[in-house]
Formats: sequence, structure tokens, C-alpha cells
Amino acid sequence: MHVHLIGVAGTGMGALAGLLKEQGHRVSGSDTAFHPPMGPALERWGVETMPGWNASNLEPAPDLVVVGNVCRSNNPEARAAIDGGLRTLSLPGALEEMFLPKRPGFVVAGTHGKTTTSSLLALLLRESGKNPGMFVGGIPRNFDVSFRLGGEDAPFVLEGDEYDSAFFEKRPKFWRYNPWAVILTSIEHDHIDIYPDEASYLAAFEGLVERIPEEGILVAWAGDPRVREVAKKARCRVRFYGLEGDDCGDVSPIWSAALGKPGLQITPLDLYGGGTYLGRVNSPLSGAHNARNVLAAIALAAEGAGAEVSDLMNAVGVFAGVRRRQELLAVAGGVHIYEDFAHHPTAVRETLRGLKARHPEGRLFAAFEPRSATASRNLHQAEYPDAFRAADVAILAPVGRAIEAEERLDIDAIAQVIRDNGRAAKACATMDAVVEALQDAKPGDAVVLMSNGHFGAIYDRVILSLTRQATC
Repeated sequence: MHVHLIGVAGTGMGALAGLLKEQGHRVSGSDTAFHPPMGPALERWGVETMPGWNASNLEPAPDLVVVGNVCRSNNPEARAAIDGGLRTLSLPGALEEMFLPKRPGFVVAGTHGKTTTSSLLALLLRESGKNPGMFVGGIPRNFDVSFRLGGEDAPFVLEGDEYDSAFFEKRPKFWRYNPWAVILTSIEHDHIDIYPDEASYLAAFEGLVERIPEEGILVAWAGDPRVREVAKKARCRVRFYGLEGDDCGDVSPIWSAALGKPGLQITPLDLYGGGTYLGRVNSPLSGAHNARNVLAAIALAAEGAGAEVSDLMNAVGVFAGVRRRQELLAVAGGVHIYEDFAHHPTAVRETLRGLKARHPEGRLFAAFEPRSATASRNLHQAEYPDAFRAADVAILAPVGRAIEAEERLDIDAIAQVIRDNGRAAKACATMDAVVEALQDAKPGDAVVLMSNGHFGAIYDRVILSLTRQATC
């Protein structure tokens, strides 16, 4: 079959192109640019690429056209496909139809932790011999690609994106992921451009849980009251998980863990199942939030796929992490420099807590670019100052989107509240100022650059400036 993808250079669409090639199809795709890393990857996988969005890209007519979420309703190529009567699907529609009709979807959903948890789950299933498929929103370092076809009857692990599917399909992507087994990590109002209020956001997750069949399973974090409420709508078995000290309301988690003292590269977890001590897990991930991610992945792999718990516990130590998720970029002049995708206040807070626990002796510099549709707005203005509490120095970059003044996040006000609370903070007018502020880091300190975008491509500049500073 010839499948053509409009918007093929996006993270998700590029991964779909790779999956389709792995399945044996002829795959072509168009986009406005083919920058690294996706452009070279598409070429390496054998995808035929076409610059620009033009109706001529559909000649001769492909058997199927997949329209990416980047396309608007006036996209000339998408319009030509739809108006010309070509068979057209959204990305989740293509996944559902071509990869999931006979395979159980193991969907990892929630506001936070999806990419790390789904990547870890895929690794645990692979290491325990289950040969899973995989489709995630990041690059798991154990796989070096974000997709995997896996065995014909094996679980298919999907990062459950609640964002809408396409301009012609305004419903959550994860509704089409054949959810037989679901991890629900958290629910906290996000994607304000799609979900104007909390009720509409909750409804997306309620719809996901309602789609799990009776014979399926929901693994849910007991420490989130919204998750507990949504879990009540499940008709399948529910397995709650939580860490020692989590406020779990009226729920007693079946899967639980107690955090040990973290080291520079290891976070020990004492694992319990049904109240029985199962042993110690040495996780390479930092922070309580990642401990919960490990716990959720073990629980679902064990109960949803029948993997041996002892095999799963050992496999956790093999996990190499995900690019852009607390990823160590370099140690420059004795300063550890990390990159992270955090942009919501909760994600910022948990990321900083985890890194501070890993680097307790030095100072933690937290540089943050508000770039997402939600982060760029003042929806969480009051929550951001406290999110930086674990940082010794907070550095706020300019808002990354053009937002009207009355809706725009006020980084100067956030910096002032942080300073009023007795901690160092600076609001920067330019990316140059961000790089300059980070030059105050000394050997033994740690720097984390947080953005869900490209952060003005300052990563190499920060590494270089700190390296030069150490040699002066």
C-alpha cells in the first residue's frame, strides 16, 4: 500500500512513517522543512519526502492519506485529498486501523509523566520477553527511535496524548488507541487552547477510561483526587499505586513503594505488592514523580501482560532514560547541565526536586522558557513561584509565544515573588541574558534548561560558556 503523510516531519507523524515502513508499505510525506533530526531520519528509513504542501504531491494518488495535526482546514494539500475523495485518516485513526485492530493497546495517559512511563513500560515488556510494539512522543535511549512494530499478538505501548486528532476530528487522540490496559498518572488542567475549562479536560480522560473493556485493566495513581474520581467510571479492574507518604484519600494502593536515599545516579525504591515486600528496585531516574512512573510501569507489565515481577525489577536498572527528560547534556567546567521538557508548574516542581536531591551539595540553576500554549499564558501565574522552590537560582526566559498582554504570563512578577521569598531569581528579556546569567554556575553546581520547545537553541552556547569559564 502507498501511504502519504501530510506534515511528515513532526515527531508523531515521523514516527508513524517509520512504523509504516517497518510494516512494509511504500511511504511518502510532505512538509515545509526537513530539519534534523527528523529530516535525516526519514531519509534513512526510506521515506520519500516532498517539500511544501501542494496538491501535486498527491499524484499519482496514494491509497491512503494521513493528515497531521499541524495542518489547518485550509491546507491546500489536505484540502485536495479530502475534496478529491481520497481515503483520509488522522494520525490516531491510522494507528487504530493499521496497528491496533487485533492488538491490545497499552496506553499511558495523564498530564505528567507520559513519555517516560511509556518508554519504560516498553522496555520492561521487551526485557521480559513480551516483544511489544511502541509509539511514544520522545526518543527512548534504549531504542533510539520512538516506534517499534513488535510481535503480531504482543501488547502495543502508546503514549496517550489527550490533544485533539486533526482539524476534521476534534476528539482526543487516545480515544482511538484501542485501550485495553491504561496507566493514568495524573490529571491537571492543561492544553487550554483545546480544553477551555477543567470539566472539558476531565471529560477527555473519562472517555478514555470508559473505553477500557471489562476484561481490561486500569493502573491509576491514588495520590491524585481527580484520578481517583475518574477511575470510578471504569468497568474494568482497577489497580491503584502510590508512594509512601502520598495522600491517597479513601484508597489503599495495591502497589506501593518507599523511597530510599538517592545517589548521583541511583534512586532506591522498596517495592510492595498487596502489602508484601517484593524487594529493592534501583532506579536510574531521580525524583518522587519518576519513582511513581517506575511503580506504574511495573504494575501494568505484571498485571496487564503477566510479566514476572522479579524480571521487571531487574530490568528497571537497564533503563537509559528519554531524550529531553532530565537528560544530562554535558559536564562543563564541573557543572552538570541537564535538559528537560517540563513546562507545567507541577512538572517544573517535580523535576527540580528530583535534580536537587541528586545534587544536594551544589547550587541548582533552573532556566525556564514558557513556550506551550498553557505555559505562555497567565493561567498558572500564581503557581509558578512555588514550583521553583527547589532551585537556588531561577532564570526566566522570555515568553515563547505571541500572547495578548492581558493573557500573557508575567515573568517579571514571578521573579519578584521568588525574590520576596528569599531566593535568587532573574527575568530575562533575551536569550543572551539567559546564557549570561547561567555563567554564575560554579564547579559542583547543576543547571537544568526547561522548555517544551527549542529554548532559542542555547544549549551548546551554555555548555561552551561554562567550559570557557572553567579554563579562564
